[in-house]
Amino acid sequence: MKIQRSKHFTPEVATSSLNDIMFFLLLFFLIVSTFANPNVIKVLLPKAQSAQAINKKQISITVTDDKRYFINDREVPFEYIRTELQARTTGLDNPTIILRFSNKLSIQDLVDVLQIGNSLNIKMVLATQKE
Repeated sequence: MKIQRSKHFTPEVATSSLNDIMFFLLLFFLIVSTFANPNVIKVLLPKAQSAQAINKKQISITVTDDKRYFINDREVPFEYIRTELQARTTGLDNPTIILRFSNKLSIQDLVDVLQIGNSLNIKMVLATQKE
């Protein structure tokens, strides 16, 4: 009786460690995505000694070095800021607006936007960087 061995080799891929790698990649991207800032407009903010967190729905006004005004990442001409803020704050209880001003702008630019918020009875908070 002749016993013949099977010389046919079937390749196998060890996938037992693949689950661990995929888990670590998923964890890495979840952690990195929480550090991403939703505001894409880069502005150097003034510095402050203390910081306070706001837990409400935020409306942000960003003003760049070249005096371009953005409301929640959408560019708005200065003349239409009042009407845009009225439209976005209607129906909100105690609306709060975060002002992100470049530290290279003059105080008058800040006061102009604060006057608009004051006339609409909107609380405005100036965003700063912690020292």
